[in-house]
Amino acid sequence: MSLFTRNAIIALVIALGITGTIIYAVSYLNRARIAELSTIEDQLSIDTLSLDTQFSLLEAAPCESSATSTTLTSELSDLGNRLSYAEDQLGSDNQQVIRLKEQYSLLEIRDYLINKQLAAACGTKPVTVLYFYSNKKGTCADCDKAGYALSYLHTTYPALRVYSFDYNLDLGALKTLIALLKIDNDLPAFVINGKHSSGFTSLADLEKQFPKGALATTTTPTKK
Repeated sequence: MSLFTRNAIIALVIALGITGTIIYAVSYLNRARIAELSTIEDQLSIDTLSLDTQFSLLEAAPCESSATSTTLTSELSDLGNRLSYAEDQLGSDNQQVIRLKEQYSLLEIRDYLINKQLAAACGTKPVTVLYFYSNKKGTCADCDKAGYALSYLHTTYPALRVYSFDYNLDLGALKTLIALLKIDNDLPAFVINGKHSSGFTSLADLEKQFPKGALATTTTPTKK
């Protein structure tokens, strides 16, 4: 066997080994992503049932014995982060990602309604942000920066409730919410404790949109 032939065979074996490794790695990552999406879907189903149960409990429980904020708030944030990661990996047009975003958006709306109910019945004063964004190219140049800023604020001020919605999601309940709040397509858009604003320039400017001292407070019930 000539030196050239031997080197060619070695090169071919190495190339096949590299190709096989890449195929295996891609297959492994795809399985891991599918497993992650399934985990998110299962958790969303459990949390949806939990919210339904909370609605029933809150109808009968006095404010003093009920939690002034739902236990799902931190779980919602964690699920949102995991869903954002899945969307980054698989793309915003992936059908399973879209379905999970729809479920997650419904969960957010229901949690938002629970907290509005608590605020009215128990005198709590939550600091709430409804954030509307778009992932479509060319429709929202500042949405990523706005999202990062809100994530920072939520980490810094755990009592802050942030509900993020994909403005273009084809979901009846979300469209109704958008219509009721009169949100147009000037994105990013915010509703901070009922006050509307749109556009994003900086974290400092976003913080100015909050009521004075609101970020420094925690949600506590008013005794009656």
